[in-house]
Amino acid sequence: MTRKKRRLYAVIAGLATLGIAAALVLNAFEDNLVFFFSPTELAARELAPGQVIRVGGLVEEDSVERLDDGLTVTFKVTDTAKTLPIRFTGVLPDLFREGQGIVAEGTLGPDGVFVARDVLAKHDETYMPPEVADALKEAGHWEGDEP
Repeated sequence: MTRKKRRLYAVIAGLATLGIAAALVLNAFEDNLVFFFSPTELAARELAPGQVIRVGGLVEEDSVERLDDGLTVTFKVTDTAKTLPIRFTGVLPDLFREGQGIVAEGTLGPDGVFVARDVLAKHDETYMPPEVADALKEAGHWEGDEP
């Protein structure tokens, strides 16, 4: 076998190995490429115990309750089709309020309550995460400027 053929086979083998590695990495990320799930999408999924995910939606009106410890807050997030109860211990963002779009990161407890370790609120009066806007449009509850 000549030197050129050996080099060609080595390059082909290297490219094949790189392609297989890339395919495996992309396959592993397949379920994690979504920024967050709506309550409806979350209800349809099967989660591993303790799996950290993000959920997003609108804070339901009259659902925010502060517990006696002063740091724990419970509230409900909705995508207008389903509602998900959330419990968060910590300081909420200044922009957090009822009727606002939020994204919470945490785990779903066995009792069906989402235990958030971080809560993010929209950053100005006109912004809404695209996924929340799409869910509202699909449910027929969109109130934004776009049709």
